[in-house]
Amino acid sequence: MKKNKKKKLFIIPIIVILLVGAACYYVYSSLQPVSVASYEVMVKIENGSSTSKIIKVLKDKNIIRDENVIKAYVKINNVEGLKAGTYLLNKNMTPKEIFKTLQKGSNLDMNEITITFPEGKNMRQIASIIEEKSANSYEDVMNLVSNKEYITSLVNEYEFLTDVVLNENIYYPLEGYLSPNTYNFKADASVKDIFKKMLDETNRIYKEDKSFFDNNKYSVHEIITLASIIEGEGVTLEDRKNIAGVFINRLNAGMSLGSDVTTYYAAKIDLGDRDLYKSEINSDNPYNTRSTANAGKLPIGPICNPSKESIDAAVNYTTNDYYYFVADKNMKVYFSKTNDEHVRKVNELKNSGLWYEY
Repeated sequence: MKKNKKKKLFIIPIIVILLVGAACYYVYSSLQPVSVASYEVMVKIENGSSTSKIIKVLKDKNIIRDENVIKAYVKINNVEGLKAGTYLLNKNMTPKEIFKTLQKGSNLDMNEITITFPEGKNMRQIASIIEEKSANSYEDVMNLVSNKEYITSLVNEYEFLTDVVLNENIYYPLEGYLSPNTYNFKADASVKDIFKKMLDETNRIYKEDKSFFDNNKYSVHEIITLASIIEGEGVTLEDRKNIAGVFINRLNAGMSLGSDVTTYYAAKIDLGDRDLYKSEINSDNPYNTRSTANAGKLPIGPICNPSKESIDAAVNYTTNDYYYFVADKNMKVYFSKTNDEHVRKVNELKNSGLWYEY
């Protein structure tokens, strides 16, 4: 018994030392930059913001690691004099560097900011970009895009937008219509300002190709929807035009499009985040083109904001006799006329190590 008691007395200090060590390491790591790479983020500190509110803003913008550790750091180091204003901070800054910047005052040229919206991003991803690159929050974007009165005003303003975007089953009414590009904005631009410039660019593209839209049997909404799927399925213009041809063939034959990118979108999961559950794959969600309930149909709306190239591919698709396609992990696309050919190609890619795994 005495031996066991001595053993316990020996183990307890070791456990305490390990716990203290782990706590110290956690505090140390929490005071390090969020990223070693340079990644600029715009942060707006409102007038009258308390220190706790400022720390929450920094956490929401993913500029700091742990709110509670930073609160303790601020208290211990007597950090004061943080000024309201709009700042251009970087994820590779330490908390000490961040607070020194906030003590000096706004470091941003208030005249103009530049935001790049890459091709193929969905509304959630666009909201994240706006949050990181402007003074607006993710919630600001989502609240506006779900404002029916605002969306209705846009339908009345832009010819390419129709009442179909007001369908209650559509996740985000402006999905597909926000033209990808690099834009310059005033530093204090609102979400409405940002959307207007993106919609104006879409309007320019629409008017430039209006005759193609007008002479197509599919509506603008359907063309944008098809283009958004093509964006996610192919890389080169040639592949995208052939993929569009495959989808047109399947629509004409009353077949399901069977597009993985639509199934992920239906589940509100970004491709590559995780595998889908069987229930998600088989769901009758109006975005899911794997569902037999949606055979012969496009999704209810676009699943991303496609490039002009993908829109061109949807309008000027390549007529072919393919009904299947698959891409390898290098994004090379293979087309097949029959399901048997398609299955053989899939097995060939798996056996040769070219199969894409999430």
